[in-house]
Amino acid sequence: MSASAAPVPLTTRRSRNLRGTADIPGDKSVSHRALIFGAMAVGETVITGLLEGEDVLDTAKAMRALGATVTRDDDGTWRVQGVGTGGFAEPDSVIDCGNSGTGCRLIMGAVATHPFTTTFTGDASLCSRPMGRILDPLALFGTRSAGRSGGRLPLTLIGASDPVPVTYTLPVASAQVKSAVLLAGLNAPGITTVIEPEATRDHTERMLRGFGATLEIEDSAEGRIIRLHGQPELNPCSVAVPRDPSSAAFPVVAALLTEGSEIQIPGVSRNPTRDGLYRTLMEMGGDLSFTNEREEGGEPVADLTVRHSALRGVTVPPERAASMIDEFPILSVAAAFATGDTVMQGVGELRVKESDRIAAMEVGLQANGVKTASTPDRMTVTGSGGGVPGGATVATHLDHRIAMSFAVLGLATDAPVTVEDASPIATSFPDFQRLMRDLGAEIA
Repeated sequence: MSASAAPVPLTTRRSRNLRGTADIPGDKSVSHRALIFGAMAVGETVITGLLEGEDVLDTAKAMRALGATVTRDDDGTWRVQGVGTGGFAEPDSVIDCGNSGTGCRLIMGAVATHPFTTTFTGDASLCSRPMGRILDPLALFGTRSAGRSGGRLPLTLIGASDPVPVTYTLPVASAQVKSAVLLAGLNAPGITTVIEPEATRDHTERMLRGFGATLEIEDSAEGRIIRLHGQPELNPCSVAVPRDPSSAAFPVVAALLTEGSEIQIPGVSRNPTRDGLYRTLMEMGGDLSFTNEREEGGEPVADLTVRHSALRGVTVPPERAASMIDEFPILSVAAAFATGDTVMQGVGELRVKESDRIAAMEVGLQANGVKTASTPDRMTVTGSGGGVPGGATVATHLDHRIAMSFAVLGLATDAPVTVEDASPIATSFPDFQRLMRDLGAEIA
């Protein structure tokens, strides 16, 4: 969404008896990676279930700008004719990543070891986010960069003409940084090694193996060690994108909070590096059941049933944060209706997402009558164990997850809740409003 576009307000009202099947869109993390790896393979990669949100469509445009052929069939199947490892061409214009930090950082890694110059920009939210955590490890390959203070976009990368393999230990748990380093390592000779003291989502590693890269993973006293053999010829794949557990989180929490509700979500990802929210909700007393567990496209998936439940506050350990970092905003909504305190630890990463999500959630929750407290790395929500007043209008700060979280809040509050701008939702969940209405939610 452009920062100059007119805001699109959205109001939700107390709802009951949400029922039906929620056809959640494809996983955003897997969708980005499928397009990028398809563009770096030799031959045609076929992708089904791709998330067609603005973030992913911006990544598809970027792959075209770098020389790959990316097309969509009438039935929603996507085809990527790749250019091979090291085969990207210098783009004719600036790469605009819109709102997507994931797309931007992964593409930066993919081009960092190519001997040409690429300039990146994005919307107002993305241009405010720090990129230094990506630029530091990429510089080890020989990449140079120039941008605004703090490593913010617009930013120009001058790719390494003679890249060298690196060994890099992640200073913070970040799948984006890990993936950027591995993508850069694809076009560097020798072995690139990433050490992550705390495991993060592993979609990149799974997909690298699926495309034929040689990858070794070892658990050690230092943490998880990933060794990638550089300059492989990647093979094209058929990728079936699972349904996004981060997007599923919104109807899941809506069903837990609204009386008489029972919904089904088929084929949702059960990747163990992404299931922290679901473990937490079950610890809170949420009635969630997974059936028909299977594997699709190298990713574990299952069918999920969710029923209205009385929730209790819990303490979320810091080591779980990486597996649910995008879900803390909607967890804080669930916590508002739980009995007692829910303490979310290790959440400092939320301060540098599309917005400062801790600050945004605190302001919005407090405006709707919910007590909260926070430190730089922790957030506490004191639940009412029942009614939440609501009635406020909430700023979303161009953040899709803030917008959807407060839309869900309003489905269970005493008075309606208004999201001042719902347009960012299109970046990750274009059909959110229609899907929720089909389940029975009161949305206007």
